[in-house]
Amino acid sequence: MVTIGDVARTAGVSRSTASYALSGKRAISEDVRRRVEDAVRELGYSPNAGARALATSRTRTIGLLAQFYEDEFAPAMLQYILGVSDTARELGYDILLVTESDGRSALRRITSTRMVDGLVLLNVAENDERLAVLRAAAQPGALVGRPADCSGVDVFDLDFEEAGRLMVDHLHELGHRELLLVSQPEHVVERGGAYVWRLQNAAIERARMRGIRLHPTFVPAHQPEVGRALAELLDAHPSATGLLVNNEAAAAALPTVLHERDLSAPTNLSVVGRYSDEFARTFSLPYSSIESAPDRLGSMAVRALVRRIEGQPGHDEPHVVRYLSPELVDRGSTASPRHS
Repeated sequence: MVTIGDVARTAGVSRSTASYALSGKRAISEDVRRRVEDAVRELGYSPNAGARALATSRTRTIGLLAQFYEDEFAPAMLQYILGVSDTARELGYDILLVTESDGRSALRRITSTRMVDGLVLLNVAENDERLAVLRAAAQPGALVGRPADCSGVDVFDLDFEEAGRLMVDHLHELGHRELLLVSQPEHVVERGGAYVWRLQNAAIERARMRGIRLHPTFVPAHQPEVGRALAELLDAHPSATGLLVNNEAAAAALPTVLHERDLSAPTNLSVVGRYSDEFARTFSLPYSSIESAPDRLGSMAVRALVRRIEGQPGHDEPHVVRYLSPELVDRGSTASPRHS
């Protein structure tokens, strides 16, 4: 492994001079600094994170706590992780990804040992047990997902209530009067996935106001169960003319389900999903959707966190709760029903 001593020898300077040239703690001539930087590039030297932390009180590392649940669709979670990691890299920070099931213990370990400068939490539950540990930590934190109590952290989330209303309103304006709503598995709700019932409850209330019959249901997140559940739902409600999908696995399975039944959107059924444009491209989904913006939410969380880490604003500044307004991406899968 290349050391600072190797850099010093290559540059023809003392070890301390090479260290000062890299840290900026003392005035070094431009010629010496350039030689040290050339040696760093030539040797591929990277300062030890532990030593850097001792010298600067920072590790330039952000902890990212995420979990891959069996009852959720992993590709959707990966998009949030990419949004966080890409922005962290842009801002000069590394990511320490932690996926332990015991989030509280993991948080205590990495905050007490100063392994990270700040933390981003994904899979945020309504009453998330990790938050008490995060609020007690010296490092700042940011969440992607809204808990019941947002105090002490910066929170970023899609406005799921407005998303549910927008989905219903869009199909109501086209003349639909009976809709199906497919949500995540019930286990997601049971463990505190408030985004599921936030969208569902808002959609149910808006449908009631609009005089629409709405049939909400929960379906699995894996094949073949999700495909069977969608087929059974369509069989149970043959008069429904629109389908709202708040379940990425169901959205990915839907083209096959409709093809097997000789149905198409919007000819036989109008479809509106809730997922990202990248997700739609990955799975070749032709359905209009509410943009879930996982990359943007992850980026917003990291940028807010880095501002706190670097003192802009200070730790005593009020924390923020920010919602992304839902946007409908029209892919041509909705139209007036054949029989209004």
